[in-house]
Amino acid sequence: MIVIKNATLFTMESINGENGYVAFKNGKIEKTGRTFSSDRFKEYTVIDAKGAALTPGLVEAHCHVGIAEEGIMFEGNDLNETTDPVYPELRGLDSVNPRDKAFETTAASGVTTVVSGPGSANIIGGTFAAMKTIGDTAEQMVFVEETAMKMALGENPKRVYSGQKRSPSTRMANAAILREWLHKAKEYHEEWRAFDAGKADKPAFNMKLHSLKRVFEGMPVKIHAHRSDDIMTAIRIVKEFDLDATIEHATEAHLIPKSVKESGIPVILGPTLGARGKYETSQRTFQSAAILDKHEVPFSIMTDHPVVTTDNILVQAALFVKSGLSRQKALEAITINAARLSGIDDRVGSIAPGKDADLVLWDGDPFDIMTRPKTVYIEGKALARFEGGKHV
Repeated sequence: MIVIKNATLFTMESINGENGYVAFKNGKIEKTGRTFSSDRFKEYTVIDAKGAALTPGLVEAHCHVGIAEEGIMFEGNDLNETTDPVYPELRGLDSVNPRDKAFETTAASGVTTVVSGPGSANIIGGTFAAMKTIGDTAEQMVFVEETAMKMALGENPKRVYSGQKRSPSTRMANAAILREWLHKAKEYHEEWRAFDAGKADKPAFNMKLHSLKRVFEGMPVKIHAHRSDDIMTAIRIVKEFDLDATIEHATEAHLIPKSVKESGIPVILGPTLGARGKYETSQRTFQSAAILDKHEVPFSIMTDHPVVTTDNILVQAALFVKSGLSRQKALEAITINAARLSGIDDRVGSIAPGKDADLVLWDGDPFDIMTRPKTVYIEGKALARFEGGKHV
């Protein structure tokens, strides 16, 4: 049982930037407040933060940690199954290697939860998983095995498969193939509903459709789309099939903020740090988050690790602040909003009673390049500090 007092507390709930305390036990947040009373916590280990910033553990809403392993080429790259453009039956979880060195540096940087999954070579690529950033096995780390179904529009699928002299080789074919399989999955879903209601014979099992039909049972979809035209195609398809979706990357969403707002579809924005590596990202700008916020578009910010490594999550967020986003909104974008848009805000993303005790005590302003975590807690357990390739 631990209580951290005298912290500059950012709960992402009711206390943000004020002095306060957090009490936790058995891996869960027990209580937060502004006025600490030692009588209330006599049996607790009391840690005096001495004014240091205390935030929730950071949440990365879209990355490939554990799947595209750091420092390894073919042997550790399990990101894309480039043998067919439609693979809804794949699960990112089944490619996660807990020994990926990225987990160590990710946890040490204050990122306590990652939502990791397949890449964007396929039009339908399989499911993402939500996991903590420490553990010896995937089973120890994962707390939601399948958070969302990954889909992709734009350059990547057509580049991969046109190179194989097969469809898709155009944006038209991207959309047509996605519609085709959604129609098939919808019909398959209706056949199973009829069977479950005792009104029809049991349908023949189809692994692809059995996985994909879940998007008609409430499973969210993450649709990769950089350019504004691809974003609008995603919006059309989401409306056509009444899907629960987020638009991933959304590099040009700031060019069409009214349309994105009217769609009601949230955005997981980024990565924005680094070079514009392809034409689709030529309109990349750190002003995008402030523009989306001005138009009241719900958003979080991603690193897309290893495109931007997760230990740079706050560097990227700070650059959005530098370009007009408020500090509070930037912190929300990598905590509570990232959790909410991933469907895991019942567990992580804010400091509130009943949630996991994932906390970061910082040694300075979280948005300062020189700041690093003093202590990272994951489910109430303090991590050993990691510096220069060793624990200290």
